Amino acid sequence: MNIPVIILKNLIILPNQEIKLELSNTISQKSIAIATNKYNNEILVIAPIDTFEEEPGVDDLPKVGVIAKVVSRIVINGGIQVVLRGIKRVAVTKYYNSNDDILYSEIMHITLPALLKDEESAIKRKLIAVLKEYIDSSNHLSNDVLGLLHNKNLNKTTDIIVSFLPFDVNKKLRYMQQINPLKRAKALIVDLSEEIKIIELDNELDEKVNKSFNEDQRKFILKEKAKIINKELGEENLSNSEINRFKEQLSKLRIPSKTKEKLEREINKLEFMNESSPEFSVIRNYLDYLLNLPWNKSTKENANFNKVKESLDKTHYGLNEIKERITEYVAIKNINKDITPPIICLVGPPGVGKTSIASSIATALNRKFYKISVGGLNDATELIGSRKTYLASSPGKIIQGISKVGVNNPVILIDEVDKMVKDYKGDPASVLLEVLDPVQNKSFVDNYLEEPFDLSNVLFILTANKQEDIPYALIDRVEVINMSSYTLFEKKDIARKYLLPIICEEHKLVEKERFSDDSIAFIINNYTKEAGVRELSRVLTSLVRKMAINNIKTINKDKIIKLLGNPKYTSDALKEDSIGVASALAYTAFGGEVTNVSVVSTAGSGKIITTGNLGKILQESIEVITTVVKSKYKYNLSKLDLHFHYLSANDKKDGPSAGLASIVALISLLEKKKIPSDIAFTGELSLNGNILKIGGLKEKLIGAYNNGIKTVYIPASNEMDLVYLPDIIKENMDIILVNNIDEAYTKLFK
Repeated sequence: MNIPVIILKNLIILPNQEIKLELSNTISQKSIAIATNKYNNEILVIAPIDTFEEEPGVDDLPKVGVIAKVVSRIVINGGIQVVLRGIKRVAVTKYYNSNDDILYSEIMHITLPALLKDEESAIKRKLIAVLKEYIDSSNHLSNDVLGLLHNKNLNKTTDIIVSFLPFDVNKKLRYMQQINPLKRAKALIVDLSEEIKIIELDNELDEKVNKSFNEDQRKFILKEKAKIINKELGEENLSNSEINRFKEQLSKLRIPSKTKEKLEREINKLEFMNESSPEFSVIRNYLDYLLNLPWNKSTKENANFNKVKESLDKTHYGLNEIKERITEYVAIKNINKDITPPIICLVGPPGVGKTSIASSIATALNRKFYKISVGGLNDATELIGSRKTYLASSPGKIIQGISKVGVNNPVILIDEVDKMVKDYKGDPASVLLEVLDPVQNKSFVDNYLEEPFDLSNVLFILTANKQEDIPYALIDRVEVINMSSYTLFEKKDIARKYLLPIICEEHKLVEKERFSDDSIAFIINNYTKEAGVRELSRVLTSLVRKMAINNIKTINKDKIIKLLGNPKYTSDALKEDSIGVASALAYTAFGGEVTNVSVVSTAGSGKIITTGNLGKILQESIEVITTVVKSKYKYNLSKLDLHFHYLSANDKKDGPSAGLASIVALISLLEKKKIPSDIAFTGELSLNGNILKIGGLKEKLIGAYNNGIKTVYIPASNEMDLVYLPDIIKENMDIILVNNIDEAYTKLFK
């Protein structure tokens, strides 16, 4: 027998049950119309096996359905309202679609086996008894249901009961698909018994809640009366005065409504809490911290960019790029008050003034200053805080800084971001991604606060020694400003204009005029080895202190040696011309340096020996050099053992930029021609002899200049980097651009 089908996803119809539906779906309306006109008002009603399936296929449809009678059909508002009455279960042997997109089914009537009268009577009696117990304990059913079961067999009884119970769709679907009425009845007894137990448990919990509520209400009334009595006696307790203070503070804050609602709930909770409870102090400390944060408090920023520049020039020599960036920000803010502060990362060797310029920027802008050191930090909670429920919980360093300075627009220095550590405790860099993102930091959520705090007014300045050690995702969010090493002349100016005036002011017996330029230069070259001036400041302080103690009026080279001892530093580079020796430029933590590459040959079998604490990349570069020499210039190295040595063995040397110096030293040995010691080289060598671009050129050339180098060979592809070189170096140093080794070979050996 064939019959049209209608699918109801969230509704189950059982035999002897009547339901009312409003159908807006075109297919469903069409199915009802066909059933009415061609199938004697009968239609098969089913529900998909998986009720979450949006578009059920044939395999998702059940093998049992219910034939329903269309009792009435009314057209309303573009849809239809129908009343269906379930008649009986049928087995479905096949589903198929017709040409008009209507789903049809082939069905087979089910013949139920006859039940034993005694068994049917016993199970029905038990079912009715459990149903009565359920009705007595539940508000879902009334005794009217029992009247409908009079003189009904077990099959109809189970269907009527299930249709009235508040079961979910899946459970009703199982009852609809169960053909055997005896099994339905047994399952129904079990389900009703479970529902009775759940209702009893709910009632027990409700009773406890009501009892607790009555006790809380009683405490509230007593507390309110106690407040009035204490107030009349002038003995208002501490917690009440604190709560009043919290409420007053909250009323004055301009914060998001959700945050305000959260704090109001916490204050109300505290008000009804016993002071001896451990949670009382937790909530009190939490409220005290949040309510005292500078949500709306900020300092008025200096809007005169000329005065800002003047203030920075007073404290720091040079550093024009960072000074220009700050003055640009001030100038633009005069035009657009809503512009967000820049997020800057200062990258450079130690001692060049990264930390001190950040403090000076805060002073120049009239902002508060706070420093956070993250060097070696591996615990992300140090930055983002811990939950207030944890023992010894506290906010992270960012919020701590905001709280300590008392304003929401300070300059926050995050120092040494290239030295953070990622391990099992977390990744601090990932926390900084949110802090330093202008889009996200407007609603930064510290774990302790649990509420968003606006960090968009903060001027963040980061510092690092090496850009390559900073996570890329962090670099992507900041403006990188490189701060290079100082030249000898810059160090002399800094010493005379900035360091000595301060040092001599502290030691009243010594005047800055006693120091000649030659004396300062001698100190720099022989007692310091750094890119910045930190060590120079310490040496000058020591010297001035000794001059004050010994009442020395004038200073010269001999007196400097007498007071400070023998010179501590000498250049590793050889100062005389030699065969097989070339000066190489290196970039270290101290800035640019000059070192020597030496090559010696002995009779042998083509073996290469390297010394000087070399890294893998530099060792591979030496192999490239020997291959280029043999292939391009036809030198026979098969009967020679070559020994490459790089000075400063205590410092590990790696990187390919010593390639040009190394091949020049080797050719010098083979050609038996000296290379002048005042010529230095830097550049990576490829297998075909090209000189490739290198990094750190500015630092290397400053180091070369400070060490008296007159001529430097560099890759032609680094020409654009010369723009950033100090003019004094470009004017006093011969910089030769080379594209390949042939050009250098021609200039040096032909």
